Amino acid sequence: MPALPTLTDYFPPTDPWIDIVHEDERLIVLDKPSGLLTVPGKDPALADCLEARVQARYPDRPATKVVHRLDKDTSGLLLMAFDKPALAYLGSQFEHRKVEKSYVARVWGAVEGDSGLIDLPLATDWENKPRQRVDFDKGRPAQTQWQVIAREPNATRLRLTPLTGRTHQLRVHLLALGHPILGDSLYAPADALAAAGRLQLHAETLQFAHPADHVVRLFSRPAPF
Repeated sequence: MPALPTLTDYFPPTDPWIDIVHEDERLIVLDKPSGLLTVPGKDPALADCLEARVQARYPDRPATKVVHRLDKDTSGLLLMAFDKPALAYLGSQFEHRKVEKSYVARVWGAVEGDSGLIDLPLATDWENKPRQRVDFDKGRPAQTQWQVIAREPNATRLRLTPLTGRTHQLRVHLLALGHPILGDSLYAPADALAAAGRLQLHAETLQFAHPADHVVRLFSRPAPF
């Protein structure tokens, strides 16, 4: 599960309240802002989230649920279903890795090479929850493809394609590569954390088969950084 904020530091953005990329009778694709939970936390103070906002907008569709999740500080494309059959159909695609998605990230330092594959197993760091860690003994397989998009004086912009869907996978993999994501309050050292005002990670593209006609559709939303 993504890390939850404490009750004293949760100030989710409100403008826009909901950013709709696509909407039809079966589903809705949204651009989640950084700082907003995907689903509510256990404490009532963490009730405001993207799922609750969409459910309030569509009270006549009580089956509205998120199909997948993004960390609170990650922005970008998120898919919700309006009915249970659509939720099951879309959820199965995520479970069987038939959904294609890519992220944009700005990372600390100059990455060597133009592309590569990070293949490192991940497990929960039980002594430092909710952090995850590379664990060759007990970790689950995790793979991330990366490609350089642009180079900056002290940072590199990457396109990331996760081949698996482990918790904090992109954040831990980039840290292990020696290039933590800028603005990452969980994993970045002080200099990389201070280099950006928010986590520089954005879910840019999302491709899946639509439950209505099974035709594959691709949605995109450029990174706001």
